[in-house]
Order: sequence, then C-alpha cells, then structure tokens
Amino acid sequence: MKPLTNKKYFSSLPVGYHKQYELQLDRLPLNLSVVERSLGYANGKVPEFYSEKIAHFLVEARERAEIRAGFLILAPEKFNCRSSRFEYGDLVFRSGKIICGQLQKSETVAVFACTAGAAFDRWSKELFDKGDYPGGYVVDCLGSEIVESAADWLEDKLAGTLSVYQLSITNRFSPGYCGWNVREQHKLFSLLPANFCGITLTESALMLPMKSVSGVIGIGRNAQKEDYPCATCTVKNCYRRKDAEKSAK
Repeated sequence: MKPLTNKKYFSSLPVGYHKQYELQLDRLPLNLSVVERSLGYANGKVPEFYSEKIAHFLVEARERAEIRAGFLILAPEKFNCRSSRFEYGDLVFRSGKIICGQLQKSETVAVFACTAGAAFDRWSKELFDKGDYPGGYVVDCLGSEIVESAADWLEDKLAGTLSVYQLSITNRFSPGYCGWNVREQHKLFSLLPANFCGITLTESALMLPMKSVSGVIGIGRNAQKEDYPCATCTVKNCYRRKDAEKSAK
C-alpha cells in the first residue's frame, strides 16, 4: 500500500491501513454492574433472581462469545467534512449536523466494526424458544454490553496506534444515531474488506450477527473527544442518552 503524501503527518501511515482483532471476554472492561444498568437497575439494586442469572451467563459467555473488532483508516486526501455531511471520494454520508460538528477538526476517519458473534444470537433465541424469557432478555442485554465494550476497547487501541503519529481521535459515531440514517451503513461497509469481522448486512442494513456495531471515528492532529450532545438530540432510546441520564442522577 502506498503511503499518504498530501499531509506530511500521515506520511508513515499506509492508505487503507486496517486491523482486525479477536478478543477474549476477560480483556473487556465488563462487569455485573454494567449489565445490571442495562437491565434498568441501579448498582446493587438488581433482584437476586436476575443477579444469579447474570453471574451464570457471564461464565457461559466466555465460551459462547466470538468477539471481533477492527478498523480501517481512510485516506485524508479523499475526506471532506461539511456542515451536515461528510464525503469520501464520490461517497456522501448525510450524517447530520450533530456528528459533523464533532468531526470538523478531523482530517479523516476510521471506519470500525465490532461483533459479539453469531453464537450470541443463537443463544438468546434458544432461551426465548424454550420459554426462558428472563434468561433470553439477560443474554440479549449482555450481548449488547459486550459489543459496546469491544468498541470501547477498539477506540483505545486505535488511539494508541495513532499516538505514534501524533494523531488523536474523536468519539465514535454510528448510523442510526444522532440523525444518521441507518441505511448508510451500506456505504460504510462498501469501504471495508468483504466479511470484515465476520459481519454482513441485510438489504435493510441490519447487521448480522445482530450483536454488532459499526461507524466512524474522527482522526487528526486537532481531533478530540467531546461530550456526546445528548441534550440536543431527539432520539429517545439511544444508549448514550441512557448512560448520560444515569450519570446525572
């Protein structure tokens, strides 16, 4: 791969640089309190019935989870961020003003994807099919927390990789949030190698395995992480909004 030449501070970083990682659950910053909050309970307030199920499924999740995470860094000379959309070559991503406002100081982005694996989808379905609805719900919440923790891990890994080049990152942003249409996931995945992290898309842009996340992370000399602007967002069921509301209590 040829090096980026338009911006000297990217000169050692190859165009299309990408990495994929296979992770063990023990490497992620996941604990019981995280899952309890996902179930809607304050720390230490979860009923013993659910607490026992969480502890049991956490042990089993070590065998079931097939966690994969990866990123691809896009060439800065093809990247352009405007007030409500960003562009990469001929591709236009109408991500909205909230996301573009936080990408303004970025010279490019990394496209990322993470998954807890197909086995997690089968596991929750098995429990629901058997009539164990509480168990199926716990596993569903656990899968969501695992994949978000994998994305947190990947952010830190990307930041460490880029620090060598004196580059920093923004928060991560995903289609389906902050006014970004989820169908633009097809454009994102068109930039990634086929079957990246074992994730595929349906025609309606649903990721398979279902416990997966994708999106972009801004990169640049002046890029920085800022608070998610949840107060100005109209999406009521966003996990970031829920986290912010719980932190404020």
